[in-house]
Amino acid sequence: MLKFDVLIIGSGLAGMTLALHLAEKRKVGLITKRDLLEGSSTYAQGGIAAVLDTDDSVEDHIRDTLIAGAGLCNEDTTRFIVEHSKEAIDWLIELGVPFTRDDEHQTGYHLTREGGHSHRRIIHAADATGAAVTTTLGQKIKAHPNITELEHYIAIDLITSQKLGQDGKRAYGVYALDKNSDEVVTIAAQHTILASGGAGKVYLYTTNPDTATGDGIAMGWRAGCRVGNMEFMQFHPTCLYHPHAKSFLITEAVRGEGGILKLPDGTRFMPQHDPRGELAPRDVVARAIDFEMKKHGLDCVYLDISYKPAQFIKEHFPNIYAHCLELGIDITQQPIPVVPAVHFTCGGIVTDLAGRTDVAGLYAVGEVAHTGLHGANRLASNSLLECLVIGKAAAADIQALDAIKLPAIPAWDDSRVTDPDEEVVISHNWEELRRAMWDYVGIVRTNKRLERALHRIDLLRGEIDEYYSNFHVSNDLIELRNLVQTAELIVRSALLRKESRGLHYSRDYPDLLPEAAETVLTPETPRGD
Repeated sequence: MLKFDVLIIGSGLAGMTLALHLAEKRKVGLITKRDLLEGSSTYAQGGIAAVLDTDDSVEDHIRDTLIAGAGLCNEDTTRFIVEHSKEAIDWLIELGVPFTRDDEHQTGYHLTREGGHSHRRIIHAADATGAAVTTTLGQKIKAHPNITELEHYIAIDLITSQKLGQDGKRAYGVYALDKNSDEVVTIAAQHTILASGGAGKVYLYTTNPDTATGDGIAMGWRAGCRVGNMEFMQFHPTCLYHPHAKSFLITEAVRGEGGILKLPDGTRFMPQHDPRGELAPRDVVARAIDFEMKKHGLDCVYLDISYKPAQFIKEHFPNIYAHCLELGIDITQQPIPVVPAVHFTCGGIVTDLAGRTDVAGLYAVGEVAHTGLHGANRLASNSLLECLVIGKAAAADIQALDAIKLPAIPAWDDSRVTDPDEEVVISHNWEELRRAMWDYVGIVRTNKRLERALHRIDLLRGEIDEYYSNFHVSNDLIELRNLVQTAELIVRSALLRKESRGLHYSRDYPDLLPEAAETVLTPETPRGD
């Protein structure tokens, strides 16, 4: 058995932030499914939204967030996070994150603008901000004596008081599969943090890395946590359309710097959908692209920034330029073929501003959590900011708590299971689940489609649960079990919303209800189907 003061599940920016803030006074374990830097944070291109310019203001950033969130952002949460934005950026600069400089700007840094923002307030490191941030923090983590990295481990389930036959509702760590040894280990902790990211892989097409399988949301739900606003899955409007691209993201900053969306014949179409054009919020742009593709029978549309000077494009988007060029697309000379793809999970495990969940000793931070910041549609570049601010707040909350005595925790019992006989069942169910979600729970929804999806999910869940009960666990089986649970939560939440708001657009309920209300499910919530 391994023991830590604090166990963090996930090594993205939320997990890294917590680890570094806690490690001076706590013994920290950090679980990651692959290498330390393999996660959504590393792939974030655009940047981090923060109030840094004197022409900008906290009130403007809050207003932009509330507008994008379509009436469902928690204003107290939004204010708390935005008010701490400069402090969070100052911490990253102090750690040595190499943000792009601009000596002519009062801040000394280049600030870009993205859809939904009324000011240039996105601080970035060229077009690879996530990689710059996580690489810098990762070096600090690897050098810290109080942080133990458990790479190539995948959490299976939380160890809770209920599982131990105790009263109350508390978490004491996790059972996890050591993928190198293929053995399940017990990891005990006084405090456990879910920082495992979102659930983009529940869909067929996503900008997310393969690790984004809804693990923390599913584990938290099984442990007794509420989940909120799971129907709001954000589709990024511009994912590179190419057979060898594997969902390569074209950052929103391309549109922020003047990129124009066009049909194959060169016709610009966004002004017909929204007066803000290409700088409308992501849900508006994604629906517009979806509409035009279906109307004209297109496989993709085109994002054109080639009219800008070639040197400007290469300086601002060096990674996108290089990657597209490898695929035969010179973005200084021709438009980029793009399609929408699932990008961000706006809902998640319900928490407060310190990351606390409904289960004592259990926190959730980052994309896995629902703080109320994102509402019905996340404003661009607010996600990394949330990781930083709530991560620090959660660390402060944990540091203020007294130590507890851990109970006796039994080892994982797999004495009654056997090695799987037909692993093709897992790959088949994985494919069927993701395709059903893409076909029936996409950008535009109907009750009939949602009900079909839920029926398919029920059938798949029965097969997966039977498989899980009888065979030795594997990485793919653990992820599939979590994906099917997360998919059910998304569909159930979508069926409960009788309106169109933000990222949830229903043909059966095209109008907006006069009052905005969150969709919150508890483990005791009747399914209603």
